[in-house]
Amino acid sequence: MTTSMYNASSKFKKFYDEHVVLSASEQTNLREKKDINIERLKSGLVEYNADNKTTYELKDHKVQGSMAMSTIVQNDENEYDIDVAIIFNKDNLPVGNIATKKMIADALKRKCKRFKTEPEAKTNCVRVEYADGYHIDFAVYRKSQDENGNNLFEHCGSDWRRRDPEVITNWFNNSNKENNGDVRVVVRLLKMFCKSRSGWSMPGGLIQSVLVEECIDSKDRMDETFYYTMLKIRDRLEDNKEVYNPTDIETSLLLNAKDHQKVKNLHTRLKSYISKLDVLFNIDCTENDAFSAWKEFFNHNFWGDLVSESAENKAILSKRMYGDYSVDIITMVEWNPGDYIPINEVLGPIPKGKSIRFTAKPNFFQFNKVEWEVKNEGDECLEMDDLGHLSEGVSVTENTAYRGIHKMICRVYQDGVIVCEDYVRIQIK
Repeated sequence: MTTSMYNASSKFKKFYDEHVVLSASEQTNLREKKDINIERLKSGLVEYNADNKTTYELKDHKVQGSMAMSTIVQNDENEYDIDVAIIFNKDNLPVGNIATKKMIADALKRKCKRFKTEPEAKTNCVRVEYADGYHIDFAVYRKSQDENGNNLFEHCGSDWRRRDPEVITNWFNNSNKENNGDVRVVVRLLKMFCKSRSGWSMPGGLIQSVLVEECIDSKDRMDETFYYTMLKIRDRLEDNKEVYNPTDIETSLLLNAKDHQKVKNLHTRLKSYISKLDVLFNIDCTENDAFSAWKEFFNHNFWGDLVSESAENKAILSKRMYGDYSVDIITMVEWNPGDYIPINEVLGPIPKGKSIRFTAKPNFFQFNKVEWEVKNEGDECLEMDDLGHLSEGVSVTENTAYRGIHKMICRVYQDGVIVCEDYVRIQIK
């Protein structure tokens, strides 16, 4: 072993610049969606007030979360969330947190009539969801003043709780500046890792940001800064899996059992996947070894394209060995009861609870068995101990049950020998 890590910094920075950082045009698109929906809310409140003889008025709004901290990363499924604090005067809101969120949802529904899903009041926000994956979370705040004239803010969650809508953003931006921008860089890269397998159930952006800020280990190179910070987060979680609000150290950010499990999942994944980077410290580590290791870690085609013989290339070569035999897989989704549509007509991931019919279409007739293998991936199927199964038939039907990207493999046999195979990937949300 050598004490230095293989220097892949030029390619690592290219990966970061081209595949991690959100483009300026996409950032503009997100801001425009935010502005449009603020105007919808204002207009909807006018109608709501006229119908209900009320005078509710939006006093201010502030961008929050990953958009305010500039840590949103690229996402092939356009699953971008935009967090916006909407602020009202305390004495100009309905009585009760539930009534307040219902009023906001009602106002938005009046101006979001073409949406596939109506604006919905959730525990901590009112959500506006676009069909193409974007969603805007309106966090509702009420503003008042104490006896000294200082502004007080309360967030509308399961109850009204004291919270400043800008305090987290200010904490993050100040810490990032003190660390020469490294905190933001590593948070973005950690987010890419956490979303690298769709079946993973991982902590949200704030928890990731807190862990990175706490464990940041700046080096001269971006790849080293990321690697050594991940080591520190792994070891930190080995000792303590609790995560507290950085601006209120007596308040945990883990609100329920699911939050605690997500942090455990992050620790497990870091232990497993950091070990796959050990090759970077071998004295005879080659460029190909390094790119393969980062491909294994991030599960991103950028690294796969740099590897001379990637797993994808091996699959293609294996398929060619079958010669002229091939099979097409016709995949249909029961979108409505009794109504099947081709999977390529479904925009985005398939919801749970749907039936999918797979039909094999070999390019030859002399076959005597068609075998199907389901391969499930993700935390939900692991919890249910259901990683897959086999079935037979020219056509089979499966149900969508677990979040993640799963694989359906079709193998065609002739005289007991596999003569061709193919597969389709199914993404379930």
